[in-house]
Amino acid sequence: MSKTADISPSVLAPDPSRWKALAFIAVAQLMVVLDATIVNIALPSAQADLGISDGNKQWVITAYALAFGGLLLFGGRIADMWGRKRTFVTGLVGFALASAVGGAATSSGMLLGSRALQGAFGALLAPAALSLLAVMFTDAKERAKAFGIYGAIAGGGGALGLILGGFLTEYLNWRWTFYANIPFAVVAALGAYFVIREPAGTRNRSALDIPGVILSTLGLVSLVYGFTRAESNGWSDATTVGLFVGSAVLLASFVFVESKVKNPLLPLRVLLNRNRGGVYLSLGLAVIAMFGTFLFLTYYLQIVKGFSPVKTGFAFLPMIVGMIAGSTQIGARLMTRVAPRKLMGPGFLTAAVGMLLIAQLSLDTSYAAVILPGLVLLGLGMGTAFMPAMSLATFGVEPRDAGVASAMVNTSQQVGGAIGTALLNTIAASATTAYVSSHAAGATNPELLKLQGMVNGFTSAIWWAVGILVVASAIAFTFINTGKPEAGPVAASGEGAEDEIRIPVVAH
Repeated sequence: MSKTADISPSVLAPDPSRWKALAFIAVAQLMVVLDATIVNIALPSAQADLGISDGNKQWVITAYALAFGGLLLFGGRIADMWGRKRTFVTGLVGFALASAVGGAATSSGMLLGSRALQGAFGALLAPAALSLLAVMFTDAKERAKAFGIYGAIAGGGGALGLILGGFLTEYLNWRWTFYANIPFAVVAALGAYFVIREPAGTRNRSALDIPGVILSTLGLVSLVYGFTRAESNGWSDATTVGLFVGSAVLLASFVFVESKVKNPLLPLRVLLNRNRGGVYLSLGLAVIAMFGTFLFLTYYLQIVKGFSPVKTGFAFLPMIVGMIAGSTQIGARLMTRVAPRKLMGPGFLTAAVGMLLIAQLSLDTSYAAVILPGLVLLGLGMGTAFMPAMSLATFGVEPRDAGVASAMVNTSQQVGGAIGTALLNTIAASATTAYVSSHAAGATNPELLKLQGMVNGFTSAIWWAVGILVVASAIAFTFINTGKPEAGPVAASGEGAEDEIRIPVVAH
């Protein structure tokens, strides 16, 4: 008997409401991704209104990042144990309440507390959303379409957040960047409650790995905070170095514990699979490049080109269009015809070419001639690569591990974002300082020199982003060796699925 014969066809039977469920999962994912950037544009207004000091303003972003990044693995395991639908709805309700507190904040402490709560509930919500897709869509073609939509939202939502954040800040006030989450959460929670039917037999009811939870949470918090602190205090700061050392010790201890305990928080079989590991690594690198570019282009367009917050947000719209096209029209259409590496590798290279165009910035760079085509190529490439990456990262895992596998996708993105912001900002700042120092003697206009130095810093960092995307492409080509999907239903069975993209269901 084939070992795939043990998989019950009833477990794999498609849910008739799965496409409706996808709509509500997409709304929730859009809310989470929007929140990652929407608050950035509102931060100066919130700082002035609540009297937040310059030294503490970064905590509006950091409080969310630490809670979200640190609790993702725990959230993924809760989804596997408690049920993905229940975890998903709980995360939505909690995120909405935390957003309401943030919008009504009357002090910096209240605002920072709400951001930490948003991150904590986001850590429940995000892996539950992705793992629901993983266990609900089992047909190869349908899976491609579903993950195409999800990948487009995951990639383009951040840029859309810049548009919405700019609009709300400019025409209403910063509080609406928090209140805007509430209708998203309410619609998604109600829809999920009435529509989503989680497949039977996919929970992992084993006891919670408490040592794993503690070690992973502390290790990831130390890592994310280390990179965040490096951006403001420098890489040689004693506390920064201590955080990195502590993170390394904690995460190494976590891996050791996971290899020994009976019911690990993160089964090493999820992490060490060649294809899945290649996805986590290449996706994290790509996010490093993308997050840095968002930041630099936002500053360039507003400070150098004089764009308003709303106009700056709309300037990113071509990238969103490119990302949607790459994910739904290229990635989803080709994913059932070619191997994933043949989408991810060229996708990251296409994004690198777009980044290469953006690296040509100067004080008088034309948006239409240089930035626009660069953003389109960046979006097309990222959309094409993200779509198969999201699907492959959760493919072939046992249903009981779908939550933690999904959490690892979010963890790679979250850590990548923290690294990208800190690393590329440090490179940009160093290049700016070096440029201003070397040209100060002959400068006749200090303000102009300052702007030239800033742009030089941006382009220096973006060149690094180009290189990072090339490395991400090389990893995708090298590590990911699974073949193209075959038509028909697929089973997330673990043992036989590790290196195959499809497992046929063989009758008894």
